[in-house]
Amino acid sequence: MTLSVLDLFTIGVGPSSSHTVGPMRAARLFAIELSDMHVLPQVRRLQVELFGSLGATGVGHGSDRAILLGLEGAEPQTVEPSWIVARTAQIRREGTVRVADRHEVPFDEVKDLVLKPREVLPGHPNGMRFTAYDHDGVEVLSRIKYSVGGGFVVNERDVDADRLTTHEPPPHHFATGAALLQRCRAEQVSVAELVALNEDPMRPRGETSAALLLIWQAMQECVAAGCAGEGILPGSLMVARRAPRLYRDLMETYRSSPIGADTLSAMDWLSLHAIAVNEENAAGGRVVTAPTNGAAGIIPAVLHHYWHYVPGANEDGVVRFLLAAAAIGIIIKENASISGAEVGCQGEVGSACAMAAAGLCEVLGGTPEQVENAAEIGLEHNLGLTCDPIGGLVQIPCIERNAVGAVKAVTAARLAMRGDGTHRVSLDQAVTTLRTTGADMSAKYKETSTGGLAVNVTEC
Repeated sequence: MTLSVLDLFTIGVGPSSSHTVGPMRAARLFAIELSDMHVLPQVRRLQVELFGSLGATGVGHGSDRAILLGLEGAEPQTVEPSWIVARTAQIRREGTVRVADRHEVPFDEVKDLVLKPREVLPGHPNGMRFTAYDHDGVEVLSRIKYSVGGGFVVNERDVDADRLTTHEPPPHHFATGAALLQRCRAEQVSVAELVALNEDPMRPRGETSAALLLIWQAMQECVAAGCAGEGILPGSLMVARRAPRLYRDLMETYRSSPIGADTLSAMDWLSLHAIAVNEENAAGGRVVTAPTNGAAGIIPAVLHHYWHYVPGANEDGVVRFLLAAAAIGIIIKENASISGAEVGCQGEVGSACAMAAAGLCEVLGGTPEQVENAAEIGLEHNLGLTCDPIGGLVQIPCIERNAVGAVKAVTAARLAMRGDGTHRVSLDQAVTTLRTTGADMSAKYKETSTGGLAVNVTEC
């Protein structure tokens, strides 16, 4: 598996990278395959089966509408969030879906979108089976796809190899924290510079920087939208948005200053920015998958912290932050998982916390050893974190959990900067523990909403 920084940071829609973004991409890929095989005109019926975690919490995570729009050709990075609601309502009203945006097929969600929460396909807890039938009910094409976290989708034949991308092997490949440090020492470069060197064969350096600055712009826009978006979040919990009121209170408290005089003002703004992003995500708005939607608020919040609180912060620093963060995301993705359905929330919030800690440490002037240490601290103190969303919604405890994860990331970076990079537990050991803990964790605590807070807090 070869990953790029632009694989880990993508612009999409909420509320879930694995349950919304992934299914939309999977459905679109199936529609494209029908078209490319020239069998689309034969299709008279479609059936989509969602297994495991997708079957358990897919509706709460918007998998149903993601499937419908993906079949029509919608893409997470370009689809307009407001159009999603309108078009989904129209599809349901008319009872037809326009496959690949050109071939209308009847679609009855009761019969044709089948949820199978108790059945798990062998490749991953987030499995989908798409089947197309002709006029006589004969199968035209059937495909199994897996949404493996962070919006990544793999076909059934590729799941064991985890072939997420087709990039050529980078010049300075690393799959572990130890290898990352060895490469940095050999090339005498920072973590961010090593990742940039690996990106260079894929595209000119300037294009990488420009793409990452667009990611930063999308993060800023998401924070702004979250701070302005009043009302109640979708779903049965009737959770009121808090970010707008928090924003007004902080602006009043600190007299319109993003920094303020209170020694704890940084923590207040950090929490606000994380909450703003995750409320926007819960509302189905446009977010950056970083590296997942459930943990999408942590890296933007810590980047805003860098922008407002670190002297000399600039766009070059933003790029270096994201490059260093990506190094940690690549290591976690290659050796464990960023999927809540696979390893619990330790794989989502834990990975985002580690990535944000590494990015902040990088722009604070940390050595590669300090950056690795910051990532290890961020990950270690999220180990064992369960994924138990109440009502199958990415709201409680997910929104607040991002705020706490952002605070942990800043703490981890500052602790690492106070040391010399030597520490007893390595990043690789923490990643291994993430993987083994996830394997031991009951399915109740892996995005199925059948354990933890999801059953101990009554929905109102």
